[in-house]
Amino acid sequence: MTDLITRAQAILLARTLHVHPQRLEHLHYLGAERLHALHEQISRVLFDQHADTFRRINAVVPFVPSSIAIPLLQKLVPPMMAGRAAGSLGLEHPGKAAQTVAMLDAAYAADCAPYLDPRAVVELAGKMAPGPIIAIVNELLRRCDYVTAGPFLSCTTPELIAAIEGQVRDDTGLIFSGAYSYDSEALSAVIRQLLDGPYRRIPGITRTVLSGPAELQHAALSVFSRCAPDVIGRVGEYLFGEAEPAAVARLVHHAIELGAVPEFLTMAGNLTPVGLAGLVDNPVFADPDVAVDLVAPMDGRADAGSWRGLFAVMSRVPEEVRRAVGYALALTSDPTVAALPARATETGGWTTLLDLVAVSGERGQARFGVVWAELAPERRAYLHRSITELGYDLELAEITAVVAPVEVDLLFFQRRQQGRYRNG
Repeated sequence: MTDLITRAQAILLARTLHVHPQRLEHLHYLGAERLHALHEQISRVLFDQHADTFRRINAVVPFVPSSIAIPLLQKLVPPMMAGRAAGSLGLEHPGKAAQTVAMLDAAYAADCAPYLDPRAVVELAGKMAPGPIIAIVNELLRRCDYVTAGPFLSCTTPELIAAIEGQVRDDTGLIFSGAYSYDSEALSAVIRQLLDGPYRRIPGITRTVLSGPAELQHAALSVFSRCAPDVIGRVGEYLFGEAEPAAVARLVHHAIELGAVPEFLTMAGNLTPVGLAGLVDNPVFADPDVAVDLVAPMDGRADAGSWRGLFAVMSRVPEEVRRAVGYALALTSDPTVAALPARATETGGWTTLLDLVAVSGERGQARFGVVWAELAPERRAYLHRSITELGYDLELAEITAVVAPVEVDLLFFQRRQQGRYRNG
């Protein structure tokens, strides 16, 4: 299943192109990063096409009193046209545009918001007082228009972030809108404010998430997993460390059912000891089937964050569960099995990986041995070294017998010789 941030970027692109999101489902394979870049490029082209038209309007803007223009604008100009014009105005005259938007009725401004040039939203957020922007955001959340509200969370100044904490009281709306915000740094800043600000909103927000529908939990995992590691750890203490076990189990099942396993595991890999204990000690992880369901979505994934989470969780589950997970890892694709040593190195998960391999059974170990026998010499050398240093010589004797050992000194000598040959 496509991850939520990718779907969010596809929906934003569809909104810009005025087509139904289903028309762009074939672009999901591009991933969130490329879809975001494509959306930005297309937005620039579309809005710049009207630059000459709006430039003539902008030329007279400084001479028209706002007290006269604003009432006429709201009565006579359709929101689509006003939004596009305001975007151009925001780039040409950001101060005047900020003054204009501040005078608009919040409902009319919310009607215009979907048609604003994204570049202008950034300019306006930096020029305007928080009040009018908060009024627009609250109106968008009242309408459940999270697609439009999301990008506003990417344009946060310290003053606006503080205002969001105190004046945007819709917990559900904040989470759903955050799922449409691409800027991870901005999300971290907002969530950090909700953690540390005077209203301490995060405990209440996590309770809303845990008691909410599956779609809200999916959005929350998408938002929290994209925050800075320290923010994830602190949120996780409330989400897992202080929650009712039944609520945590429900969240785990929803993560599996809705395709949010990578996001869930990314959070797990950044939890504090309190959060990790609250998660892994949950009875849901006594079920081998649940743990195995966390493995399948990892097949083909290369991000260290989710692998770190998988190793962190599996380091604490019962042996029966580890045995099932080890065998499930052996059944993943050849490239995934071959990359496991690299994943262990990236995440510091060698002990957990070797333990999973050791309990994976005869057929599991045979599968690992066949694939790892084809690893590059450097990988095989590090594999042998890790097995020896971590004390798995006896448990993994069949693998070390199949995977040819490498003389490290000879390997380094050969690499130096090759380097001299290329440079010569």
